[in-house]
Amino acid sequence: MRAGVTLAGIGTTLALLSASPAQPAALPPVTVNQGGISVLVQGSGTDIILIPGFASSYEVWADLASGLRHSHRLHLVQVAGFAGSPAVSNPDGKVVAPTVEAIAEYIRSQRIEAPVVIGHSLGGEVALMLGARHPDQVGRLMIVDAMPFYTLLFYPSATSETATPHAAAMRDAMLAATPEQAHAMQQAAIARLAKTEAVRPGLVAAGMNSDRKTMANAMYELMVTDLRPELERIKVPVEVVYAYDLLYGVEASHIDAMFHNAYASTPNISFRRIDGSFHFIMLDQPELFASAVIKFLNR
Repeated sequence: MRAGVTLAGIGTTLALLSASPAQPAALPPVTVNQGGISVLVQGSGTDIILIPGFASSYEVWADLASGLRHSHRLHLVQVAGFAGSPAVSNPDGKVVAPTVEAIAEYIRSQRIEAPVVIGHSLGGEVALMLGARHPDQVGRLMIVDAMPFYTLLFYPSATSETATPHAAAMRDAMLAATPEQAHAMQQAAIARLAKTEAVRPGLVAAGMNSDRKTMANAMYELMVTDLRPELERIKVPVEVVYAYDLLYGVEASHIDAMFHNAYASTPNISFRRIDGSFHFIMLDQPELFASAVIKFLNR
């Protein structure tokens, strides 16, 4: 079932771990460092910010970026501490909220106006938080297989308070795991999160090359942060793209209801389900995902 597969996959992972008018010629790629993120900038044209998920590299967007960089300026975000990038220390131990503020400051410092923001998984929560807390800095949001409160995947009636002991236990278990345990569980998790076998080794490597403390803190923060009360502050169009596969073991209508209910308070929202995919939609169904992105950009 989706709940089972998603819970097992995300839970294990967290536990361990366009068509548009012609644009000017693309400029050479450049990397910009901003607080707890680095950003690879490619292409020229209207601005799109792409945020990868938990323990992921911006390389998850490679296929999409190859088609978009000819008509858009892409800002590929890499979160510090993930996928081999150097970790940074925040006094409160948070990862998600500081990433949001770093992206907001990046948008300000680079004078980017109304960018499209696309975020997957943890990156989806970053995008939601950015839209809610800095509503005038974004143009539209695409949230890819992400929930505004991740613990709903485990416990539909959860609150931030009831989630805290579970999140703390998972964080502690993650920090205590041996490298061998972490590798084995990372492989098992990715098998549930990516349907395409060929992409799994790269995802496992990204997770194993991520800073353990950063992952543990990010996991804890995701599990105790409930963004649902903030969603009504988002002023721009939001599209939630989510996965479904028969291997989830439940009817597609169950998955539809889960996402619709979680985002009930979001103004100007639309939903798009992509079948035949696990959590990493951009890798499992790259053509369907790219088509969804182009339709969203041209809406």
